[in-house]
Amino acid sequence: MISADAIRGYIDIMILSILSREASYAYEIAKTIATISGGHYTIKQTTLYSAVKRLESSGDVSSFEGVSETGKPRTYYQLTDSGRAALAAKCIEWESTKSVVDRFAKGAI
Repeated sequence: MISADAIRGYIDIMILSILSREASYAYEIAKTIATISGGHYTIKQTTLYSAVKRLESSGDVSSFEGVSETGKPRTYYQLTDSGRAALAAKCIEWESTKSVVDRFAKGAI
């Protein structure tokens, strides 16, 4: 299991990536994160909602009211054009970050 501390700075990239495929609601986003991580990371609902609200405040995500397949009202989130640009920038930043951390983790000191 990956600790929340280890992944904290990368939650935005996960959410933006999921929303780049299609609009989704919070429970479905959390389920997708758990599935894609292979069960190694489960996001807490409070963490997810805080991140989505932060992304919405920054203009990277917008929300709209909809109805789920079961007929329940849901708040859906979708990526904005700003969010697509933010995702691209965060992916570049991640590659650089991963490269630096790998140098230390693989003993290249």
